[in-house]
Amino acid sequence: MSFFCACSEGNALFCVLYFVGKTKITTLPDHGETKVITHQGKVKRIRYDEGEEF
Repeated sequence: MSFFCACSEGNALFCVLYFVGKTKITTLPDHGETKVITHQGKVKRIRYDEGEEF
């Protein structure tokens, strides 16, 4: 089972991932999209697609 939570502290955005007894805290980019990639119910990677619209 996986758990995902996006939070903010001050001006910093971050997410907390909990899976298979492991916890990962990572900051989120100011602009962009973040994808959590899973396989067979387990988190494999976190992919960031940063960019700004014009």
